[in-house]
Parts: sequence; structure tokens; C-alpha cells
Amino acid sequence: MIGVEAVYWFVGALFLVWALLIAGDSSHPRRWGSAAFWGLLGLCFFYGTFVQSELAPGWILGIAVIVMVVLASTGQLKDGRARTTNDVERETYSVAFGNKLFIPALTLPVVTVLVVLLAPYVTINGQLLISPVNSTLVALGIGAISGVIVGLVILRPRRLFTPILEGRRILESIGWAALLPQMLSTLGILFTKAGVGVAVGTLATVVLPDGSLIAAVLVYCVGMFLFTVLMGNAFAAFPIMTAAIGWPVLVQTFDGNPAAVFAIGMLCGFCGTLVTPMAANFNLVPSALLEMKDKYGVIKAQIGTGVPMLGINVALMYFLAF
Repeated sequence: MIGVEAVYWFVGALFLVWALLIAGDSSHPRRWGSAAFWGLLGLCFFYGTFVQSELAPGWILGIAVIVMVVLASTGQLKDGRARTTNDVERETYSVAFGNKLFIPALTLPVVTVLVVLLAPYVTINGQLLISPVNSTLVALGIGAISGVIVGLVILRPRRLFTPILEGRRILESIGWAALLPQMLSTLGILFTKAGVGVAVGTLATVVLPDGSLIAAVLVYCVGMFLFTVLMGNAFAAFPIMTAAIGWPVLVQTFDGNPAAVFAIGMLCGFCGTLVTPMAANFNLVPSALLEMKDKYGVIKAQIGTGVPMLGINVALMYFLAF
């Protein structure tokens, strides 16, 4: 049975390969620091399996994270500019293959959806081939590998190792920001465990006027927006604001429709995603990949959409959820 741990180990192996490539690159400006950072990350994917199984202590992962933070904050990560195809070769490829270049990228979602739909029916000796636990992540891993294979068949690069080299190039161009979504998700869990949602709810009940629905809606929606801006992840902000305002005030006190309240609340959080550098995977990574001169250019272009949409979502919640 293929479980999610197989995907994690595969990802960990990729990071270790990239770390070895960086360590072996004598022209890299910070090869040892960068190799240590990505190598530690790769080892964490393997070690985490044993922590999850309670066969190893979790505090070692904590130390690894601290070391990685120190490496990133002291400038030990640099873009080594891995030698892959040059601009002329890429332009030649684009002219030669045209829209076929999109086929590998489209393979990923198509295969992922197919695997998710077929997974409950594919068995070997009466046992499911893909574990039903986190089957979507397993399907995503299979889809990614399928996309690489399709890309190799269509593009026929000179070396089969090219996807690994290109992966290293993209990874180093993004840098430490590639890890920010994981870190912020963890931060949201820590905030919830620490009772931040309860504390915010206590403060809100003091500030909110009694019986004012519009005030409660504003606090919930704007709170989702602001917490997402601070944490970079609407999924991290959601449990905090829902525990504070969404459930006890909007649903229990004002009899709001839970589906409408929480769905629109998440949309308010996504408005915050559009305007914060903390949402690195949405706002900083595209700037790095496109080599934009202004790394905050994506955010500046999205502010004009994110802020008005917040106001629209406030109105939608007020008129549709109650």
C-alpha cells in the first residue's frame, strides 16, 4: 500500500540530492551553508516519520528548525545559479514546442484527480493500492512524477538528470521562502494550542456593542484579514478567529448559517493573502521565478483587488448568512 510517508520520503530524498549538488558546486558563493540548510530539511522528512510513530523524540526536529533559521537569517543561503539551459536555448524550445510546453504542467492536475477518483477501486490481492489516509497528497505526488515523465518524453533533454538540475535552480531562486507556508501553518497550530483564539474572543466581547450584528461581522471579517496578513495563511487564521468570534458570536448568538459564515470568513482571509509578503508561496515566489525587479510587485498589483473584495465579503456575510 502506497501511503503518504512514501511521498514525504521521496521529497526528502530530492532535498538531499539538491544539497549534495550544492555542496559539490565549487563556484557556489555559500555552498556549505546552503547545502546544510537543504540537507537538514531533507533529513527532517525522514526523521519525521519516526516522530509520528513515537519512535523518536520530536525535540530534535525543533533543533533542526532552529539551525535552519540561523543559517537563513545569517545569509548562508545564496542562489548558486545552477547551470541548466540558457536563455537562448529556452527561447528555442518555446518556438519549437509551442503550446506543447503546457502539457507536462497540465498532466499534474489531471493525473492527481484521476488517482483520487480511482484510488478506492484499485486493489492488489484484496488490499487497496493507495492508502485512503491522505490519498490526495499521494495522488499529488504521483501526478508530479507523471508530469516530469511526460516532460522528458516531449522535450527529450540531453540528460535525464535535467529535471533535478532545474529543480535545484528553481529551489535556490526561491530560497528560504519555499518553507514559509509550512512554518506559518505550524504557527497557526501553536497559536490555537496557546489559547490565542480564546484570548481574542474575550477581548472582542468587551469591545463589541451588545446586540450589534454588523459590529460582530466586521470584527470577524477584518480579524480574518489582519490575522492572515500577519500569519500569511488563512488556514492558520481561521481556527483563531472562528474560536473567538465565528462560532460563539456569529453562529451561537446571532444564529448565523455556519456554512455561509465560515466560507465567507475564509474568503476574507484570502483577501489578506493577496496583500501580505508572509504569503510567500503566492506573492514572493512568483516574483522570484519571474525575476521581477520589484519583489513586492505582485502584492502591489493585488492590493487593488484584495481590499475592495474584503468590503464585498463583509456585505455578503451580513446579508446572506443571517
